[in-house]
Amino acid sequence: QVHLVESGGGSVQAGGSLRLSCVASGFTESPDCMGWFRQAPGKERERVAHFYPTTVSGAAYYADSVKGRFTISQDTARNTVVLVMNSLKPEDTAMYYCAAAFRGEGTCFGTQRYQYWGQGTQVSVSS
Repeated sequence: QVHLVESGGGSVQAGGSLRLSCVASGFTESPDCMGWFRQAPGKERERVAHFYPTTVSGAAYYADSVKGRFTISQDTARNTVVLVMNSLKPEDTAMYYCAAAFRGEGTCFGTQRYQYWGQGTQVSVSS
């Protein structure tokens, strides 16, 4: 059974940094998409970053709101997806989720594409 576990969240002041990790297990095949999402109270869940594990290029894609500040990466040997967040802003405060998508069609940009989700890790940024 696919299992995703996030860690690394916490409380920081604006301008600070955090490193989120997502350890994956139970994969019997490579996912089409791996991504990080976030959801703030009263708001829709939104994509933060994603990449395509089966693509040789390993290109990553970011939401405009985090572009230039966040970096997604994969440590295949450790079955871990990492999100490094720099220059954090209060607007980044949210529950952050790791997600995986398999055997589907369509873009990896939307939340509906992903079947498996972690439980989330809270990120709080104060001003």
